[in-house]
Amino acid sequence: MDSVPPEAPSDSDLLAQHVAGDPDAFGELVRRHRDRLWAVALRTLGDREEAADAVQDALVKAFRAAHTFRGQSAVTTWLHRITVNACLDRVRKAASRKTSPVDDAERLDQLLEPHESAEAPAVRQDLHRQLQKALDTLPAEQRAALVLVDMQGYPVAEAADILEVPAGTVKSRCARGRARLAPLVRHLRAETEGQTPDEENGADGRNRTREASVPPASGPRDAGASDPAATKGGGGRP
Repeated sequence: MDSVPPEAPSDSDLLAQHVAGDPDAFGELVRRHRDRLWAVALRTLGDREEAADAVQDALVKAFRAAHTFRGQSAVTTWLHRITVNACLDRVRKAASRKTSPVDDAERLDQLLEPHESAEAPAVRQDLHRQLQKALDTLPAEQRAALVLVDMQGYPVAEAADILEVPAGTVKSRCARGRARLAPLVRHLRAETEGQTPDEENGADGRNRTREASVPPASGPRDAGASDPAATKGGGGRP
């Protein structure tokens, strides 16, 4: 999220101004929050076109439904909830067909540890394809929880507000998702360090390392346009 000067109107003020007819207020809201909305969508869907469409759908819905906002959560939580729901709708609709992974080294740099993202481009792209393939195997709800908590750094309580589930549910979804991803993450890191999975686990095949979690992401990059109609052309796409 872009920094907000102390004298600038709050998110709630901007939303109220938009409802009252201010033509610029919603665009300022988009400018403030577009980066994180885009990052959540991209990491949840793993496809730049799908992510752009999901953010576009979410912002159009928020634009039209602003009058329904009652202030029971932060505006940013409300926007993220709409975006996550738009992503989950697309995940569920696409569950029966295979999607192509993003052939994009930049996103891999955000998923891997620093020493891993320093690998040669061909290695990074190969790791990226395998990681995205693993993420795509997770149920939509587990993937959304992991993206918010492990990859975007949201506190569990805030992720729970966004997903509209109890905090305990977020924790359990993350735990199940990590358990499913851990073997692949360990395997990829062992390959990066020149080990085989057997060497990392020991001669008897037992795991000698701590449980792996989804590699954290660095801060999102500029997402581009600042209004609902132009967002699809943003999100860091060329």
